[in-house]
Amino acid sequence: MSAEPFLPAPAPSPAPAPSPAPRFGVWLIGARGSVATTAIAGCAAVAAGLHPPTGMVTETPDFTSCGLPSLSSLVFGGHDTVDCPLPKRAEHLADGGVLPHGLPSAVHAELVAADREIRPGGPPPGDTGRTQDQWIDVFAADIRDFVRRQDLAGAVVINVASTEPAPTDGSLPPSSLYAAAALRAGCPYVNFTPSTGLHHPALAPLAASSGLPYAGRDGKTGQTLLRSVLGPMFLQRALAVRAWSGTNLLGGGDGAALADPAAAAAKNAGKERVLADTLGTTPEGEVHIDDVPALGDWKTAWDHIAFDGFLGARMVLQTTWQGCDSALAAPLVLDLARLVVRAREKGLTGPLSELGFYFKDPVGDGPSSLAEQYTELRRFAERLRDDADAPGARR
Repeated sequence: MSAEPFLPAPAPSPAPAPSPAPRFGVWLIGARGSVATTAIAGCAAVAAGLHPPTGMVTETPDFTSCGLPSLSSLVFGGHDTVDCPLPKRAEHLADGGVLPHGLPSAVHAELVAADREIRPGGPPPGDTGRTQDQWIDVFAADIRDFVRRQDLAGAVVINVASTEPAPTDGSLPPSSLYAAAALRAGCPYVNFTPSTGLHHPALAPLAASSGLPYAGRDGKTGQTLLRSVLGPMFLQRALAVRAWSGTNLLGGGDGAALADPAAAAAKNAGKERVLADTLGTTPEGEVHIDDVPALGDWKTAWDHIAFDGFLGARMVLQTTWQGCDSALAAPLVLDLARLVVRAREKGLTGPLSELGFYFKDPVGDGPSSLAEQYTELRRFAERLRDDADAPGARR
């Protein structure tokens, strides 16, 4: 019997190529400002391993298995009314010591890519060419085009623009037009500023019916962060606070914007609310904000606290906070982008009160003490962690 011819085994079928990891958009209102530029450059630097994630709460152990999008998966764009390109803005910040020397060159490609996705903001003062609803449509179309063009799995809109005065005539200020556009485009919204945003009464029905998560307002980065720690201390130790006064010296875009008394009033409302909420009463004293252009992005905040101790002994605590506002705010912006994107993935809707840790005037109901807010934030992380360990979950 003749031998059977040798037949080689069939070659195994090639393994299917892995699906590309999803990418998520971060659409910044005020995208060429100091905070936005620092966030974009910082995200690229940390993702590339050039710098550690100092100041990013989401990079601490309590949050590392929550299924948060990686920093390398974030794609940036936004609206702004100024035309200074991001690479040039980053160079200015490096010259002022806000960004490390050489970082703008190291992340130049990422800055250029983000700058290509920045669209003109508005409306300009006195504009009568479009109705408010038409402006909302224009902004929403910009956001939708960004998501489609970049093939994104979703996006979050974050307001980091300069503080605007509170509206007095019932019309929607620019921050509220952007907030409405975010929801109209199907994106969660975060207000990192004291500006009106979604707090306008006319937007309440839209926020309630959108089925989207939202958070804010006014990022807690310096003086108010300290107040949210010290206020509970006085209360818990049964020390009677008689007066609490403060002064802020700052420059840059925020200093110029807050030189407007109406804008400063909107900013100070959150600072005063923290004291009222943590102490249960509003002590005497005011907060003053002075524009000192020479300080640039650096700020100094002084607090003078007069309090009574046992048998009426009168005492004083004075604090000085010196910091770089952009460097304090940028990591929080990245935290919020990741947390809110994940909340959207998990199907969470409405005000995210658990993110009060980040804000002076948080939406929803929640504690005012920073320690209690951090406990709520950790519980929120547990909610996001559901199914995070399932096969295919992001790391």
